[in-house]
Amino acid sequence: MSSERARLPHGPMVWVMEHDVLIEDTGEHFLCRDSETLLSGMTRLCRKGIPVGCRGGGCGVCKVRITAGEHRCRPMSKTHVSDAERAGGVALACCVEACGDLRLQVMGKMQRAVCRTGKASEPPGT
Repeated sequence: MSSERARLPHGPMVWVMEHDVLIEDTGEHFLCRDSETLLSGMTRLCRKGIPVGCRGGGCGVCKVRITAGEHRCRPMSKTHVSDAERAGGVALACCVEACGDLRLQVMGKMQRAVCRTGKASEPPGT
């Protein structure tokens, strides 16, 4: 976990917490602010790894399994994530906010493409 100073739109400089997120399938790491979704954090940093679809929970393309770490989930459709899956750590990356460092596995429609093309990278700050 790290923090950085950031200027809020039309506001003062504030400390923003960032959390390290590891995509276990590829070994990629990226930082995600605690006020943004996993998918937003990844796309903001122009990293590949989690498939990007509608970004609102409607398509189910960004399905992941959280294997470690604290997080909170925004409401998501049971069409894409059943109660049983959710109990097992499955969620849509566009609906998950990190509360600490996380580990995840990519699932769903684009898992093969992500795992085939992902390249391992060093954790941020190393």
